[in-house]
Order: sequence, then C-alpha cells, then structure tokens
Amino acid sequence: MRLKVSRSKNAASLYVTKTIYEGKKQRTITVEKLGTEKELREKLNGEDPYEWSRQYIAKLNQEEKEQNREIILKFKQSRLIPMNVQRSFNGGYLFLQQIYNSLGLDKICKNISDKYRFTYDLNNILSRLLYGRILFPSSKLNTFEESKKLLEPPLFELQHVYRALDVICKEDAYIQSELYKNSKLLSKRNDRVLFYDCTNFFFEIEQEENMKQYGPSKEHRPNPIVEMGLFMDGDGIPLAFSIHPGNKNEQQTLIPLEEQIMKDFKHAKFIVCTDAGLSSTDNRKFNNKDSRAFITTQSIKKLKKHCKEWCLESTGWKLEGFETDKNGKPMTFDISQLETDMELAQKFRNSTFYKERWIKEDGLEQKLIVTFSLKYKYYQQGIRDRQVKRAEKMLEGNLSSLKKHNQNDCKRFIKKTGVTADGEIADKEVYELDQSIIDEEARYDGFYAVCTNLADEPPKIAKINHSRWEIEECFRIMKTDFKSRPAYVRTDNRIQAHFMTCFLSLILFRYLEKALDYKYTCEEILDTLREMDFLIVAGEGYIPTYTRTNLTDSLHEAFGFRTDYDIVSQKQMKKIFRDTKKKKST
Repeated sequence: MRLKVSRSKNAASLYVTKTIYEGKKQRTITVEKLGTEKELREKLNGEDPYEWSRQYIAKLNQEEKEQNREIILKFKQSRLIPMNVQRSFNGGYLFLQQIYNSLGLDKICKNISDKYRFTYDLNNILSRLLYGRILFPSSKLNTFEESKKLLEPPLFELQHVYRALDVICKEDAYIQSELYKNSKLLSKRNDRVLFYDCTNFFFEIEQEENMKQYGPSKEHRPNPIVEMGLFMDGDGIPLAFSIHPGNKNEQQTLIPLEEQIMKDFKHAKFIVCTDAGLSSTDNRKFNNKDSRAFITTQSIKKLKKHCKEWCLESTGWKLEGFETDKNGKPMTFDISQLETDMELAQKFRNSTFYKERWIKEDGLEQKLIVTFSLKYKYYQQGIRDRQVKRAEKMLEGNLSSLKKHNQNDCKRFIKKTGVTADGEIADKEVYELDQSIIDEEARYDGFYAVCTNLADEPPKIAKINHSRWEIEECFRIMKTDFKSRPAYVRTDNRIQAHFMTCFLSLILFRYLEKALDYKYTCEEILDTLREMDFLIVAGEGYIPTYTRTNLTDSLHEAFGFRTDYDIVSQKQMKKIFRDTKKKKST
C-alpha cells in the first residue's frame, strides 16, 4: 500500500491505494480515503498530514504482512464436527449495516430509547428486522431465528421484538422526519419532483378487523387489505409513507401525507407526479398553491367533447428538434400521413409527437399535454388484437352468460342480443363481437395525455412523468422480493410497524443500488448478498465460501472493505464490524 495525493484547484486529498493482480493484469484500487490536507491538519492539531499518512500506511503494511502469513489448517477425516455448533454465517448484511449507520438510524434508535428508558436494544432489533426483510424475508419469529446466522448474533430476545414494534409505531413520524434530514446529509436528494402512488397488502384472514378491511385489491384477492400511500423522490428513493384502512378511497390519501411532509420535513417546494387514479380535482387544486405543482396522467376519454376532439385531431402536432423549418417558421405535422406514407412512418416510428393547450375546468387552470407515438400505438393494437382473439375463442364455446368483468377483460368485446320472431322477443339470446367497442377503443391508440400547472416545455414534462415506473418498481420489490405480504401481525400498531420496517428496508436497498451505480438488477444483488457465507475456523478467522464475481468486487470497492481473501482474520473482521458502524458518505 502507498500514499496517493489527488490535487485540485482548492484542495489536496490523501488516499491509501494498493495494486492488485488478477492473472497477468494489474490494477490500482483505493483502500481508504484519509481526508483532505486541511481536514487532517485540523484533526492532527497541526501535525504534518503527509508524515502522519506515511507512518499510518507503514503500520497498515506491517499488519497486512502479518495477515498474509500462510495458515495451515489441520482437518482430520476421522474427527467429527462438534455437535450443535453453528459454523457457517452470512456476511452480506455488512454492506447494509454501513448504509444503516450512515443514515443515522442507530442515533434515531438511541434517542427513542432514551425517551422511553427501556432496557432492550432497539437499535439491534430494528437493524436485524431490516436486514432480515432483505436477506431472509419471513415472519418476525423466523427473522429472529435467522438473525442468529449473521456474523454478529442478535443481542435481544423474541419478546423484545414485539415490544419494539409498538414503540416503532408510536415514533413513526419522528423516524421518517429524522431519516429524511439524515439522508440529505448523506447525499444530495433529488426531491424537487416527488412521485406518489398507492398499493395494498392482503392478510390471510376472512374477517374484517380495524384497519384490515375489504376493498378493491390490486391482486384481486378475496381477503381483507390495508392500503399504503408512498412518496418517492426523483432518484427512486422512498421519501415517506402512510398506512390506511383497505376500504379508504386512495384519492383521499394524498393530501394528508403531503401535509405531513410539509410539517415534519420542512419541505414545501415540490412537484407531485401521480397517475390518473389519484388525479382528483381536489388533489390538483391542493398542489396549485404556494410553491407546489402537479403533473398527473389524464384520461382522454374523460375529457369534455371539445378537448377530446382536439386531442385526437390529426393536425397541429410538434416534434422535439423540429420546432421550426429552414426559414425559422413554426413547424407542425399531420400524424394521419403516418398511416399512408410508409417511409415517413419508418422514419418517425420511435418518435413522440406532442401538442399543448391551456384548459380551465372546475375553477382550475391547467395545461393539457397530449402525445402520440406510433410505437405505443402498435403496442396497444397488439394487446387488443390478442384480447379480441380470446373473445372469439370464447364465442366458439357455449357462452351462457356474461359475468361481471373489469375494463381490461376481453369479455367487454362481447355483446348480448335477443333473437326476435314475428315481432316478439324469443327466449333465445345470441352473443357476438361488438365491433363498435373495438373501433371506439382503436381511436385512442398511441395517444397519452397529462395535465400540469407548470409552464415548462412538454418534452420536459413528459420526461418527468415517464419516471413514474420506478414507484411501481418499489412496490414490486416490497411485495415480491421482500415478501411484505401476507402480513402476519394482527394489531394496528404492529401492522404500522411492520410496514415501517418494509419501508426502511426499501430505503437501504435503494441506497445500495445507488452505491453500485445501478449496474446490477435487484435479483442479482439480493442473490449475491444472501449467498455471502463464511466458514468460521476457530482461533484463525473466517473463510469465504461464496463465489467472487464482478458484483462482489463492486460491493467491496463501493463500501471500502474486503471480505474476499482466502481467509479473513478475526482481527480484520472485528475492524470491518467497527467500520461498517461508522457514518460514511455515499
């Protein structure tokens, strides 16, 4: 290891670097950032930072030399392994632990513990609940048992877990507000644009109780549910959440949570981006005040007749990069030509045309932006064609009745008519395709609309709105990868606490993705963390039993420590434990 000094115009930063060999190739990695020259002089009370750094690196080299000694492990084929002694432990949580402490969750737990003066270790419980939700998602009982498989065992009993859930619920608002403050110190948050959406989680019970109520399930399950409203920032990192009874109208959940954000987070300047299901007039008017704004999906079918005709009109369309012609005059397109001119259609197949106008409805002035894309049109046509074929196949059988169906069911294309004989209605009924519905839906293929009170250019608004998919990704991770449902807690307090742990786990994971520059999929990261096991060799250290990959290298480089040596000494592992509990900037 050696000293590296990186100089800029205003400062000099000191690093510990090391050359590593991979076959015939070699590369230099950063082992540790010591700090800037100015920071070190203040820390060392005037001592020469360069001389101190050289002595520190010399000490590191000596320790590494001692660690690099060959260890001869003596195993005997005739010796049985000890009875009831665990020898394999997971170390994947160490990367999550560094983020956990960098976000100040340990200090938040300490403040809560000081307030209530209980004896159990809330920090140890909360951290294990979060690591468990990510690494081995299951019930609280099983999480407690699985936590014993981490390199650092739990320092609490099962009864303390359930007591802690009640406290976590009581301090819900405090935890969210403090975490937001801490996250802004950790790294700059992209919180000028906030995305909001709702989902629900089911319980494997039959009887409604308190928050667990029957409502429109996103998964069409016949079980009581609770509803979650979630705010996410522009980088896909969750900001705040709330839990509501399953029978509550999701449009009514937006304003209370916004008011909580403005009160607890001291955050009043933002743009709220939602889908059509949450775009009520009241929600839009609420975000048309002060320094707030809104961008929301707009159903063209629900617009007034003159606005609908304007949206579907083929003339007056613009295209980014083609605002003016060679003479500097405004340039517009007639999208009907894309249907007749194949060369033109091929040229603009992946382009998005747009037009805009201001409208005033229900006392609210807002900009209506409508876009048209051939690629989106072909996509919608393909979906409907497959649905029509399924409807035709149903007609070939004995269709005795049309049961209740949702708006996306292929049964919507089937109509029922009565057969008449001599002017009288006979008992027989005939089912056939309703071509009028097919033609009506085809009119809207390729069109997409949003409403906003912002005066920004449509391409910029569209770019913001297109990022809404990330909040759906947040819900998918919670439900599928973190297995947050079905929930196995019963009381409302513990339901709230359960989803608080899911919410915090999602934040940890999103920061982990960010630290890895979003190079790897969710499944790749989770599989790798879950397989990072170590074999303990008594008196010597820890032998990694996982496969070293590009992802494990990226994890070690991003978090500044390594566990992928032939054997990690007990002394070195203790140092890793200490380092991952220190606050670090991402």
